[in-house]
Amino acid sequence: MFDATPFPTRDADDGLTPAGLQSRAALRRRRLFVLALNLATLALLFWGMVRVFGAGGWSSADVVIVACFLVGAPWTVMGFWNAVIGLWALHGPRGLADACPVLRDGDGDAPLVSRVAVVMCLRNEDPERAFRRLVAIRESLDATGWGDRFDVFAMSDTDDPAVAAEEERLFDALRPRLGFGARYRRRTSNEGWKAGNLRDFLRRWGGGYEMFLPLDSDSLMSGETIVRLARIMERHPRIGILQSLTVGAPSESLFARIFQFGMRHGMRSHTAGAVWWHGDACGYWGHNALIRTAPFKAKCRLPVLPGEPPLGGHILSHDQIEAALMRRAGFETRVLPVETESYEDNPPTFLDFIKRDHRWCNGNMQYFGLLGLSGLKPLSRFQIIAAVAMYFGGPAWMLMTLAAASKLFDGASTVDLAFGVAMFFIMFSVSLAPKVAGWIDVALTPGGVRRYGGAGRFAAGALVETAFTMLMAPAAALAVTVFMGGLLTGRRIVWSGQQRDLTQISWAQAARTMWPQTLVGLALGAAVWSLAPGALPWAAPVLAGLSLAIPFAVLTASPALGRLAARAGLCATPEEIAPSAVLTAVSAPLDFAAAQRAA
Repeated sequence: MFDATPFPTRDADDGLTPAGLQSRAALRRRRLFVLALNLATLALLFWGMVRVFGAGGWSSADVVIVACFLVGAPWTVMGFWNAVIGLWALHGPRGLADACPVLRDGDGDAPLVSRVAVVMCLRNEDPERAFRRLVAIRESLDATGWGDRFDVFAMSDTDDPAVAAEEERLFDALRPRLGFGARYRRRTSNEGWKAGNLRDFLRRWGGGYEMFLPLDSDSLMSGETIVRLARIMERHPRIGILQSLTVGAPSESLFARIFQFGMRHGMRSHTAGAVWWHGDACGYWGHNALIRTAPFKAKCRLPVLPGEPPLGGHILSHDQIEAALMRRAGFETRVLPVETESYEDNPPTFLDFIKRDHRWCNGNMQYFGLLGLSGLKPLSRFQIIAAVAMYFGGPAWMLMTLAAASKLFDGASTVDLAFGVAMFFIMFSVSLAPKVAGWIDVALTPGGVRRYGGAGRFAAGALVETAFTMLMAPAAALAVTVFMGGLLTGRRIVWSGQQRDLTQISWAQAARTMWPQTLVGLALGAAVWSLAPGALPWAAPVLAGLSLAIPFAVLTASPALGRLAARAGLCATPEEIAPSAVLTAVSAPLDFAAAQRAA
């Protein structure tokens, strides 16, 4: 099913990566160094866990706790070291170009030769909202002076007749503003999900473009950012996929504001660290990335897995596999670990976040059927394994929590309490490291704190976001645990439009979704209170996150609280303080008179 024959390489024996950007030996040393750091850290933490729970002999609960720790801890530890290495890459003496050698290759005013297709995928979402973004991208590209090198495509998988009719109406009305080469196509079936949608585009029109830019319906990019990526791709023909950091667009949703505030400042150091050792085999996030058409079309076709959904059939999460196949074909996949004008919308409520996470989880679990793909680079295979294994972290932490609670019923006197408290703080610090690295990065970046509205606002946002994450994490972990159990019994995902706009959640809605978290949290709380009240301070974050899941979902979805936070500038991101031109353009209603004038 897969053609593993690579495209001809530049020179397989010169010791460099396919694009000639880095020494393969140097990258290998970096990867071995990171592997050693992670294994040594895990060994020390494992020794600590054995010291705590092995005191006085091993019970079945002790064995479960340590085993679950070994399942969940690797991804926390890897996040810690990515953040530490990334902070050094961002502010160390060698500079970020040491991690990302193509960083400045898109600067300047070199002419563009390639033809590029800008492809937005639609699926039962607000058409006006999506086309507003597509028009803003089109006009931003024209403003660069290189708009004639780009054509816009709206590729619809919508199966709601009313939404489809509105898509067609808006495309016809806005076509003059979308450009002469603009195309709209609607499939009657969304076979293959988004990957199938893009594959249909490639079959119909891909031959006319050297590169294409896949976008989701909430994607937004400035013309300057797209042109910069295109210049890098033209300078390095052996780069197959290139993307920069994609950041959350300003939002009045309280949940989205707080969530993307944490993602924004923590993402830079974490991504810079990953790029430092991933090098020529970075991941791919599925949108807002420039892709070289010919190798993608020839070498990155996804298989249809044997069996029925949810684990068989067409693959839901296409991006990581496509990146692995691109690298196997002899092309590099690169990430610019810098903030550009590349945006997306984050889920506006906790319930929408969980729905999205479930879809990603389902897609990643399908990777089990792809672990045996031939010819993959070792790092690409590790990334696929990691994409699967990281979703077992939530269930592992939940099972560990329940096993620890069971020890209350048979007495926990054999536990080395003092050492256990020390281990708690060590693990807490490791998990918090990406956030702390983000805070330090903002503080060390000239003008960084000012971009967030000043030191006071940034500090307040950091405190709120940390508390928010501590409350959300246990509830989200239990949600994915329950969902993964459902996958084993054949529970299927319904792929439809996602909620993007500010909305309110009723107490009844939250209760229907969050009752398992509440029930587990209250039961655990009662057990700790009655059997080991001294442990309540250490158990409080988990107990609060579970017991308060319903009010957490309702309050973080409150439009009134969201507007209040926006007026106060709480958890504001730099684009809210100083909006870019493309964000300003997309915030305005569609101007149909302008389309008529353009015609």
